[in-house]
Amino acid sequence: MGNFTPDILTKIKRYRQQAAALLLYQGVLRSPTGQLFLQLLEKLSNAQPESGLYAYGAWFTALAEQAQTWQQHLVQQILRDRNVFSQRVQQSDLAALPAALIRAAQHDLSILQSLHACEAKVLAQWTESLSQLPSALVAWDEAITPTPAWAELPDWASSIDLLAEHYRQRGTGLLADFRVLRWRQGQLEGVAHADPVRLGDLAAYDYPRTLLIRNTEFLLAGMPALHVLLYGSRGSGKSSLVKALVNEYGDRGLRLIEVTKANFQDLPMIVEQVRSLLQKFIIFVDDLSFEEDDESFKALKVVLEGSVTARAQNLVVYATSNRRHLVREFFDERPRPSDASEIHNWDTVQEKLSFSDRFGLTLTFEPADQATYLDIVRHLAAQTDIDLPSDDLAARALQWATRHNGQSGRSARQFIDFLRAELSKSTAANPRL
Repeated sequence: MGNFTPDILTKIKRYRQQAAALLLYQGVLRSPTGQLFLQLLEKLSNAQPESGLYAYGAWFTALAEQAQTWQQHLVQQILRDRNVFSQRVQQSDLAALPAALIRAAQHDLSILQSLHACEAKVLAQWTESLSQLPSALVAWDEAITPTPAWAELPDWASSIDLLAEHYRQRGTGLLADFRVLRWRQGQLEGVAHADPVRLGDLAAYDYPRTLLIRNTEFLLAGMPALHVLLYGSRGSGKSSLVKALVNEYGDRGLRLIEVTKANFQDLPMIVEQVRSLLQKFIIFVDDLSFEEDDESFKALKVVLEGSVTARAQNLVVYATSNRRHLVREFFDERPRPSDASEIHNWDTVQEKLSFSDRFGLTLTFEPADQATYLDIVRHLAAQTDIDLPSDDLAARALQWATRHNGQSGRSARQFIDFLRAELSKSTAANPRL
């Protein structure tokens, strides 16, 4: 068994001591990779050669799975860590925080910068030395994620104002990792593979798109923004437009939270969780409608109109629907002289019919006519580099609409996807074409 020099042993014990001394940023090392790093230091410190090899292998695998160096992993954990400092600095200026809190954060940043300097190749050499391996261990030093400029600065503690600004712009925890979230089982969860649609991918419906973008920019600027109902025919791109907004403005702090009707009772809870944050939020309700005697619309009504609690200024509701009045109405609900079930029956009917009026802005998406449908097809074809004569493309698109789902933005997307696959297959079978 190999032995460490006193200098190496001192360095290893110093790293362990620093990790234990963190005051606010303990969560940085609670990640699986961070825990494996600490386990490796422990094995090396206690001169356990075989256990050290196992620990090094597990740590190497964790880094390889993430395609991150140890340095990049550590920085990522710092940027997303939810702690007293990272939360408080989002709600007030750095100068307004308690001095002790700032000093504690600077203390931790100095420690983390020291751990950041511990390179994988050094740990590999120490593990080799302890185990007396006949061949050198491989050190993971490859990554695909860029290193933030803040992490390149020589003194992290002195640059705490830059880190504070990052927290204010990007948030922490889930908000730092995900731009699109959903509410499920009483909590927020990130959507790992969100729809990548961008505003430039969408064609037609210029007027409602312009109004929705303008309203969203009001929200981002801290100005009063309206709740919006996107109403219209199926396949017209209402949902895609809302999802494209977060891809366009996510770097400015916009986040989207998808909420299904089954979770409407939790809407007040969601609002309270995010109202004090600097990020801006779209609560997205897709395909909204209510059935007879459906009470869930009352929870949404509270968010739209407010209650004794002030309306959250960093949040809007964007809902899509194929129904203009949202609540299904039946002819036998309309008041007649023979009605005996409710004296003020008409009041109930009016409440249902006027629910959509509680949205400050209603955007209408008319069914696509032939010209609009073909415009969308040409737009999508140009984006996907489909090179067909215009007349041929139009003829195929119209034939597709006749045989499938009619003329709509959705049909155009389905047609282009099918056509692209068909042309790719033909080119592969006939490479000379």
